[in-house]
Amino acid sequence: MSEILVNTIKKADGTGNLSVPAETGTVVTTASPSLGRRNLIINGAMQVAQRGTQSTGITTTGFRTVDRFRTSLGTLGTWTEDQSTDAPNEFANSFKLTCTAEDASPAAGDVAYIRYMFEGNELQGLAYGTASAKDLTLSFWVKSNKTGSATVQLLQNDNSSKNISPSYTISSADTWEYKTISIPADVAGNIDNDNGPAVSLIWWLNSGTNFSSGSNQTTWATYSATDSNASNLGVGGAISDYFQITGVQLEVGSFATPFEHRSYGEELALCQRYYQKSYSDDVVPGTVTYSGRQSMTASGTTLSTTVSLVTSMRANPTTVMYSPNTGNTGIDISSANAQGATVADQSTKYFRVAKGGTPGSLSFHYTADAEL
Repeated sequence: MSEILVNTIKKADGTGNLSVPAETGTVVTTASPSLGRRNLIINGAMQVAQRGTQSTGITTTGFRTVDRFRTSLGTLGTWTEDQSTDAPNEFANSFKLTCTAEDASPAAGDVAYIRYMFEGNELQGLAYGTASAKDLTLSFWVKSNKTGSATVQLLQNDNSSKNISPSYTISSADTWEYKTISIPADVAGNIDNDNGPAVSLIWWLNSGTNFSSGSNQTTWATYSATDSNASNLGVGGAISDYFQITGVQLEVGSFATPFEHRSYGEELALCQRYYQKSYSDDVVPGTVTYSGRQSMTASGTTLSTTVSLVTSMRANPTTVMYSPNTGNTGIDISSANAQGATVADQSTKYFRVAKGGTPGSLSFHYTADAEL
């Protein structure tokens, strides 16, 4: 066994030393959260956008551009969502929301926020609910035309939405700023070890008083909706208001380390557990193209083909078919009766498309969605 004998190790951010026993002969391990793979966020640099790079006229909740980051809206304005190329040094992309129809006076229950969700089996290392529960640090870059206090929130979905909702400050308009937020351990928390939604991470843009009339929570507390967005930035109160983030990192420990960059290929593979498609990476689903399509020809009485998914998905996905010829949803079938083709035997690893009747051929693209 190899040993490294040291007295101190500098922190990755240069702010001081990690604590290391000074006795001669002490073995230093790599257990520190500042070493090795650290970032619990997938696609924090906003590299992967399988669904497309822009979506306009948004008034409802959904995933539309950057993978794993969802726009959540409840009757609060109209928006354009982008995988933007405007980003701080060290990054190439950001996630951006721009208001195109304002809501200057949101009703009490109106909401606008960005949400990222974790599976329970991703977070077992946090040891929530035990004396060994770990502190966390959230860091990210943010830019907006709005200045002032804003709220970021974490919810324990497995624990009656127990939450923490600290504030941060945007000091300068139209300027990239780096933020770090400490998240204390929760020895009374709960994170189920399963593939369901366990913890939600939320950046609030705007809301009505049902969500903004309380106070910021800096320790884990029983959920109260009014505490969710106590520091309301008010993005969306005017046309052209915008909010964008990138470099999102959530890590174990009491300080932020430099952003952990991962390759595009690695981030794409992680994202495909939740969403994947037959189209090329840069092709928007619904595009007329034959590249990558699935096809099958049969001479008997049944048309059938099995599609292996790129990677095992979080759960049985919702699969949508698209015609390579028109881009519309559906399957192209060259037979006397083109109706009745169905997805059968759907699993986390494959699905089968089948149609009984006359012989012929079928051709399609697909998307498979197993998002939280």
